[in-house]
Amino acid sequence: MGEDVSNGSSPKRQRRDPGSGMLQVSVLGGASNVSLPLSLVLAEHGHSVVLVEKDATLLSGLRAGQFPYLEEGGPELLKRCFAEFPERLAFSSELSAVRGCDVVIVTTSTPVDNHLNPDLSEVEACVGELCAFLSGGESLVLRSTTLAPGTAESVQSILRRKGLDVSIGFCPDRLATGRAVQELTTIPQIVSGSDARALAHAQALFKPLGVDLVELSVLEAEIATLFLNAWRYVAFGTANQFYQMAVSKGLDFVKIRAAITHKYQRSSGFPSAGFTAGPRLLQDTMQLAAYCRHTFSLGHAAMLVNETMPDCILEQARKELAKRGRGFIGLRCGILGMAFKPDTDDCRESLAFKLRRLLLREGAEVLCSDSFIKSCGTLLVDSATLVQSSEVIFMACPHSEYLTLALGPEKLVFDCWGVLEMSGSAKLKVSSDKSSGQDRTQRLSVAVIGGAGHVGLPLSLVLAQSGARADEICYWQLDVICCYYCCCCYYCCCCCYCCCYCYVPRLGTVRGPSWHGAFEWLMP
Repeated sequence: MGEDVSNGSSPKRQRRDPGSGMLQVSVLGGASNVSLPLSLVLAEHGHSVVLVEKDATLLSGLRAGQFPYLEEGGPELLKRCFAEFPERLAFSSELSAVRGCDVVIVTTSTPVDNHLNPDLSEVEACVGELCAFLSGGESLVLRSTTLAPGTAESVQSILRRKGLDVSIGFCPDRLATGRAVQELTTIPQIVSGSDARALAHAQALFKPLGVDLVELSVLEAEIATLFLNAWRYVAFGTANQFYQMAVSKGLDFVKIRAAITHKYQRSSGFPSAGFTAGPRLLQDTMQLAAYCRHTFSLGHAAMLVNETMPDCILEQARKELAKRGRGFIGLRCGILGMAFKPDTDDCRESLAFKLRRLLLREGAEVLCSDSFIKSCGTLLVDSATLVQSSEVIFMACPHSEYLTLALGPEKLVFDCWGVLEMSGSAKLKVSSDKSSGQDRTQRLSVAVIGGAGHVGLPLSLVLAQSGARADEICYWQLDVICCYYCCCCYYCCCCCYCCCYCYVPRLGTVRGPSWHGAFEWLMP
């Protein structure tokens, strides 16, 4: 078990030179999704870490080896820290434990208030309390999921007013919820510092993890995180907008998306539709909007789309129910998945709760289920009970175990993710007949109008090439007819035809340029 320094005193520590590699580190809010994985991985790689957590229940659980939430590899790493290097991991509930540390990591966020302005009060209050235990020479590293641009400068001002020679760094957390332990040693880390000391401390902090260190100024690092999360939020908003458009026209978005992305590399970043939620994406989009004086029109549009996805699904259900002569009043509805992200137990900012409120407002009876969440302020039932008891089922978060749920045909299912019904790829009719070059009965005579253009000419040549064999040069004819709108186009196309004759002399005859001759050839 790690050292307990909760008695108000702190062990005597001697500051280390950043160049020596290993540092004395304290991490505030040590049991959070950001702090705990970071603390354990830093200790694993040689740093001496004191984890500061004010919540006595969480701290007691950690000392007992209990990981407070789902984290891939987290419980195993906690046990290994206790067993193999307990001297590197200490626990405390007191801020005084930061005394003598080289680096103090603060993970407090700056949420957006009701007026869409960043609220720095929590960060400023935390730094104000810390000042009593800082002696100068340390680096305060901000590492938050959501941080308003200029926060580091504001913190620096507080420290200067207190007469403290403390440097400021910002090293943003860009890790996936539930996979931080794994990604800390694989994802490049952005580092920044207000001066050389802060930058050196930031680099020494993450260098043992074996990842690329990407250096930016403090403000650039603050903006980079917002750009990344806002870009992802807008991308999800685009997919959700397409989903809403498809549904409004009676089209199958899942099938259309599957067709777009089928073996087409340029569409690899096309996300699926779904509830876009969680503690980062929306908050960071609002932070960026506030930073640019609310001129971030793309971000505002994405907020309207993503935040109204529950309303869209509700209206979709309303129309289907109306066709059956039903309404929501007294209807037994079930919501599968209350977390904001599949296969996690994190329900922060989950839109599933908004869907529940909307259904209750409509007079429906609502059951909720989640495979991973033990308690979220809502009475939860197991998925089997929900499926059996509900007339209408909504997929709010597609946990893996839901993919194989057996739903009877009598159930009305609404799944914007496209995971409960047959997948889009399975719906597609895809043929890949590579033997057609040897099948003479499938060869066609083709006329390509505008055949010397950027689209027509490559298509013409490839069609000709694909339909002929080297030993049967004149078997298939390719007819290419060009449209001429002016003399310049005529001479340009004539030059292209010379290329056609040179390129495919053995593939057949290229006819044209004559509309009249083309249609005579095409007509029986």
